[in-house]
This record gives sequence, C-alpha cells and structure tokens, in this order.
Amino acid sequence: MLDCHLFSDLFRPPLTALPMTADIIPLNAIHATASAGLTLHAQVAQQLRQMLVENRIAPGAKLNERELCALLKVSRTPLREAIKMLAAEGLVDLLPNRGAVAVSLSENDVFNTFEVMAGLESLSGSLAAQRITDAELNEVKAKHFEMLAAYTRRDLPGYYRLNAQIHAAINLAAKNPVLAATYAQVNARLQALRFRSNQDEEKWQSAVQEHEQMLLALARRDSVGLAAILHAHLLHKRDTVLALLRQGQGQGQGQVKGQLKTPGTSP
Repeated sequence: MLDCHLFSDLFRPPLTALPMTADIIPLNAIHATASAGLTLHAQVAQQLRQMLVENRIAPGAKLNERELCALLKVSRTPLREAIKMLAAEGLVDLLPNRGAVAVSLSENDVFNTFEVMAGLESLSGSLAAQRITDAELNEVKAKHFEMLAAYTRRDLPGYYRLNAQIHAAINLAAKNPVLAATYAQVNARLQALRFRSNQDEEKWQSAVQEHEQMLLALARRDSVGLAAILHAHLLHKRDTVLALLRQGQGQGQGQVKGQLKTPGTSP
C-alpha cells in the first residue's frame, strides 16, 4: 500500500515552483449556488460568511445593506435575517447608530480563542481516533488528497474549504454532540484568521505536513498521537496569526474589499 507521505510528495512542488497567491475565486450569484434545503436568509448567511472568511469584508467594516443587497441580488429582509444569524455566531457586531460591523478580534481575543480551539481540536482527535468508522476514514483520506491538489494549484480558497471539511469530519467522527456544538461556535470566530494563516508559503507547507501526520495517526487509530498533533497544529496557527496581526496583515482596513464577482468576470 502506498505510504501517505510518498503519495503526497507527488503533489508538493518546490517552494519556488509556483507563485503563492491568495486570490479569491469568484462567488456565483446566490440563486445559482443555493444549497438545497436552506432558507433564503440561510443562503445569504452562507455567502456573507464566505465573504468574511476570505476577507472580502474586512474586520471592522460596516455591512452596507444597500451594497450587499445589490451584490447578492436579494432584498433587505433576508439580508437582515442573515446578519442576525452571523451576529449570533460572533462574526458580526450589532452596534448602536452604526449597524452591523464585521467583528475585529484583538490579540488577546485571538490568543484566548485559539487556546480553547486547540483543546477542542485535541479532544476531537482523541475521540475520533477511537470512534471513526472505516467509511468515515476513507472520506477523510479522499478530502486530504483533494486538499493536496488544491495546494499544488495554489488555490487557497479551495484548499481552505477542504481543510475545514477535514477538521469538521474529525470533529463529527468524535460522535459527541456537545463537543460538536461547542466546536462550531468557537471555530466560527476563527475561520477568517485560519484562512489567512496560510498566506505565508513556508507556514502553508508546514500546515500541509501536519495534515499528513494527522491522517497517519487517524489511520492508526492513535488517539494520543492525533490529539497531540492537532493541539500543536492549532497553536502553530495561533502563532502565525498573532505574527500577522503584529505586522498589520491579519486585520483589514475597515472596508468592504472589492466587488462580488459573478461568473464570467475576470478575477
């Protein structure tokens, strides 16, 4: 059987082989990409969440209802309901006389939240290694190799989407609904920062290597090993994000960045 490290080496280019890019793939119009079974305001929330994660709406930026309605092609009612959802998740602050503003985390917020998230990821890994089914493990493996392909293409949005799915799958494989709910709530506040932590080439490659170690530990059902890898992985993310914040790169400039692109427009 082909070793995970050997297989993934096929996907890993040299550091100078491809340019690092954090370009954001265009979002389709909301009605063309609506997820089955979701209400309209939930679909709007999904799109806004992606815009926040990908820094299309910068931390501290006011969510301008008129502009967002035009970009997402919806009326104000579902938009306002979506904003309330994001406020409940801790992604948006509702401020008197200012309206909705994208949350902006301080260094202390980042440090403390990543510290909690590292513990949640570690517990998820420990339980998942004991409880994951063969079918669930195969799905994680498939997502891992898709993620490596996205890494090779320097498709950061695609990479992050698959990365998040892997972490969520490990959390769900722990089969603890209280842990899953707590994980989702805390992780929501960190998604944008976790996304931007891979915009440094060397740190990105290190994160990929840590994911390979996770997969091997999970396949061995090594609960202690996987817990330790996930805990260290999150602390490395924390340190990268804090370094970006100190350099002024982790937070935006308090404005909506660019326009929501529709299919057929140039990036």
